[in-house]
Amino acid sequence: MYKRILLAYDGSEAGQKALTECRELAQWSQSEIELIAVMPSMMAFVGLEGGVYDVELEAREKAKFDAVLADGLRRLQVAGFGNARGEVVTGEPIEEIARHARKINADLIVVGHKHVGSLAARWWRGSVSKSLIEHAPCSVLCVVLP
Repeated sequence: MYKRILLAYDGSEAGQKALTECRELAQWSQSEIELIAVMPSMMAFVGLEGGVYDVELEAREKAKFDAVLADGLRRLQVAGFGNARGEVVTGEPIEEIARHARKINADLIVVGHKHVGSLAARWWRGSVSKSLIEHAPCSVLCVVLP
């Protein structure tokens, strides 16, 4: 059974539903829960000349992701998971979630998923949950919003 669950949490409606289901699963299996919030890199590349880095933008984004993570941890504490831990990491979501799952020896990754309406939107945006299944070192539970 699952002993260590990693929840990729972004604070969205799908993320909140994933948190609720993760919490219920962890209660049932007496698992530890760890949250991860993945902040995209703030480096923007401008042609072959190099990149642009905005320190103020990164600070604002970091504060936003810290608040999202704190909200998730608070929700878990209210539900009786006072020992839940969390971390904000920076990078590409698939790589960072899989890397963190390996780091903590996760048995399960839980991620929220919202269906995207059009084929073009799915192609353009891609799907973190679908790609994560290919790269994860353990099982992945995709909690779907209708």
